[in-house]
Amino acid sequence: MLSEYGRNVQNMVKYICELPTKEERNRYAQVVIELMGFLNPHLRDVADFKHKLWDHLHIISDFKIDVDSPYPVPSPEAIHLKPEPLRYPHQRIRYKHYGKTIEMMIEKAKSIDEPARKQHMVQAIANFMKMAYVQWNKDSVADESILADLRELSKGELKLEENVNLNKVEFRSAPASNPRNNNPRNNNPRNNNNNNNQRTNNNPRNNNNNNQNNRNRNPGGGRKY
Repeated sequence: MLSEYGRNVQNMVKYICELPTKEERNRYAQVVIELMGFLNPHLRDVADFKHKLWDHLHIISDFKIDVDSPYPVPSPEAIHLKPEPLRYPHQRIRYKHYGKTIEMMIEKAKSIDEPARKQHMVQAIANFMKMAYVQWNKDSVADESILADLRELSKGELKLEENVNLNKVEFRSAPASNPRNNNPRNNNPRNNNNNNNQRTNNNPRNNNNNNQNNRNRNPGGGRKY
């Protein structure tokens, strides 16, 4: 039980349980608690660090140790108690690309009494529906199609004018990376200098200038012997 503390700690706890006086058991229990905290330093980040160590001490002793614990003694039933399984919401979503949130927003908008506020929320819902459609289908969509879906989801209770313009939403794919730019050799300054020198040496105008300079430096021609 709780093998992460090792056999030595289990033997120490067993020895404490067999001590005759409670004073000795309390003194040795404090030492074992310090040792357990040293063996598991990651528990220091847990809230109620000492409380957790004392619970582990009782669990290792199989709830037989008789010491003065500064915390309530846990019961075996509470240790082995399992939580109830969470219920997964089984709800039918009419349009999966809009999601359940849109349906909840539409029901909320239908309950608004102020006309101006209601119209503003319907406009926001339509814009959100267009954004969700583009993200799901990765394609453009006409505003008339969004307005038709809005009327269908709201059962005709929420409408916008036919000439209304929704926010412009475009799907942009990730830019393709250039493998030449990702080559680490291209980022080497020595390679860049070599490339510049090669361009300079291969330029015919530079070669002509170099030949002209050499002639000007040696006006007498070749030396005769």
